[in-house]
Amino acid sequence: MRTKNEISGHLFALTAILVWGTTFTSTKILLKSFAPVEILFFRFIIGFTVLFILSPRKISVKNMRQELILAAAGFCGITMYFLMENIALLHTTASNAGVIVSLSPFFTGILSFYFSDDEKLDVSFFIGFVIALTGIGLISFNGMMNLNLNPIGDFLALLAAFFWSLYSILMKKVSKFGYSNLESTKRVFFYGLFFMIPAILISDFKWEFIRFADPVNLFNILFLGAGASALCFAAWNTAVNILGAVKTSVYIYIVPIVTVLSAALVLGEKLTIISVCGVIITFAGLLISENKINFKKIRSFGKAEE
Repeated sequence: MRTKNEISGHLFALTAILVWGTTFTSTKILLKSFAPVEILFFRFIIGFTVLFILSPRKISVKNMRQELILAAAGFCGITMYFLMENIALLHTTASNAGVIVSLSPFFTGILSFYFSDDEKLDVSFFIGFVIALTGIGLISFNGMMNLNLNPIGDFLALLAAFFWSLYSILMKKVSKFGYSNLESTKRVFFYGLFFMIPAILISDFKWEFIRFADPVNLFNILFLGAGASALCFAAWNTAVNILGAVKTSVYIYIVPIVTVLSAALVLGEKLTIISVCGVIITFAGLLISENKINFKKIRSFGKAEE
């Protein structure tokens, strides 16, 4: 039986994922006026500002080891993950990137197995992973039979998945430092923005704030910055603290589901029978990975019936 704390952890993770699943649509709208790096920088500046308003106090980091872990979390989860994902989309299809990035829970599970003593893997995790990935493939390809391989883009998407896994592991360590979730998330955002500076300097970055005069641009950048960045990262980090990196990461399987539905509603993209089947299969994989569907109990029940 789940405790209230565990239930709240699942709710935090689910809330973050439901919002993150719609960011594809918002980002696609903003790409008409902004470059990928510009969207990334502006959304996290807004996110950092929101976190500063909610928690203006500066944390006093206890030692250099903790500071380095916070910096590494910002580098992996903010700078590298989003840069790799955005650049990958310039070289590969959204379908390929969507499937590959969804490998993140698998990487998280493997890394946790080697670097965390309190998180173990069982057969259900791997079975659920394979089933969920099958569903994600149906959703992402959405009925298209031809898989276009783009080595550079696909490799960058794979790197993005790996960096998010590292971020999840690092934030699990950060959760044990004793800082408030808002304070640690704000610190991570700061380092993410700091490590973003080289990408800004070498790109054709344009400030041009006049673009925010467009209500559509303003709404979407605020949604990405305040909602998807500040509040959702805080919610996600809270979930990792409660549930652990592995259990929380499997919620990433839901992202393609929300993306397909939001794209159909907002962008008018077609929702096919194959993608609907993918939604059902992905949910089944999630339940299995979360041990909601336990094969040992099913086998025991079958033997009892005999």
